[in-house]
Amino acid sequence: MAATAAIVSMLGSGTMVRHRPGGSIFQSAMRPKLALMEPILSRCALWEVKKNLGLLNTDTSDIVDKNKEIVDMLSNYFVSVFTFEGERKGTDRFMQNKMESLHSIGKVYYTILAIIGVPVNLMAILILSRGKCGLSTCTTQYLMAMATADLLVIITAVILYRVGSYYFATSFLEITPVCSILFILFYAAAECSVWFTVTFSFDRFVAICCQKLKTKYCTKKTAVVVLATTCILLCLKNVPFYFRFEPGEIIDNVPWFCNEKPTYYTDPAWVAFSWFDKVLNPLLPYALILLLNALTVRYILVTSRVRKGLRGQSQGENRSDPEMESRRKSIILLFTISGSFILLWCLYVVHFLYYVITGMNSVYYNDSLYIFAEFGVMLLNLNCCTNAFIYGVTQPKFRQQFKSMVKYPVTSIVQLINIQKN
Repeated sequence: MAATAAIVSMLGSGTMVRHRPGGSIFQSAMRPKLALMEPILSRCALWEVKKNLGLLNTDTSDIVDKNKEIVDMLSNYFVSVFTFEGERKGTDRFMQNKMESLHSIGKVYYTILAIIGVPVNLMAILILSRGKCGLSTCTTQYLMAMATADLLVIITAVILYRVGSYYFATSFLEITPVCSILFILFYAAAECSVWFTVTFSFDRFVAICCQKLKTKYCTKKTAVVVLATTCILLCLKNVPFYFRFEPGEIIDNVPWFCNEKPTYYTDPAWVAFSWFDKVLNPLLPYALILLLNALTVRYILVTSRVRKGLRGQSQGENRSDPEMESRRKSIILLFTISGSFILLWCLYVVHFLYYVITGMNSVYYNDSLYIFAEFGVMLLNLNCCTNAFIYGVTQPKFRQQFKSMVKYPVTSIVQLINIQKN
């Protein structure tokens, strides 16, 4: 079996140059090349068995013919391998360029997101806290909570986690206890941002569709209780993630980096918790927001037709409906915030469903799947900046407050200069 062993050793040593866990385009392309070796290996094995049993014809010409046949098959095989090697190198360079481009795009994107996201959300919190935007007190509480959660996502997930990794190769944030806490913070902040959107959508659903419940539920006190309870429960829910990680290295008795424990994917308790986490975010909130918006649209369409009939507009009269006009701002605000959330989370949810259906760990993704997943995360992080712009576009009084806040420092400086001159 020496000939067979020699060929197998050649196969294992040089053909698969690039290996990615879980398979890649190179492995799938290599399968037909490896198939060429099957007749070679089988002939060598058969020849070796015949020789050992004394059944091999020792005629010189027969041996020469068999050697020539095997040499020809080997030469064909190695020609195909070398051809594949050239193809592989070209594809490898192409994928490397794609990943480098993604890294550069991510670096610029997250830097801009951090520069814009922090002041925009701070401004939204300050304007809403003054209570002069013409919104109900409970709506103001929900919008302030959403802006605060978005600001925390920008600080933890974008600045400390993303931007920090781009500009600082190693920092104290890579120490295992610190990065474990950082993961908990941005998981909790992201989930609060999502679920505050759900609670806001439910509040507007009650305000628009449930008139009897509106007076009891749509109050500032209820909003504060709902938001505080949601925040506390989500923070407590994310505490177990601290024990999900283990040190990657121990340097001078200091644990560095956060590596997932192997038991996270095998231990029944961790598996159950992981599924609970997946249902809680993003499946359930995404489904709830779609459902609440669908029910709200249905209610508005039905009541609008009824009111038009009662007011005689079905006969062509053109009269304004004060009840619908009073709800108009609330409806526009609800649909723009919910619509923005649904669109920006869409790619992430599609990727998540693929992850759940296939059962493939993201560690084993090929480059195309990794790029798709990264763009999904980019878009959902963008959601942390859009709400403040939505307030400015849909709420005239919010725009007025914004203009006055921007003008205030300029007018104060001008007044101070005039006083000094006088």
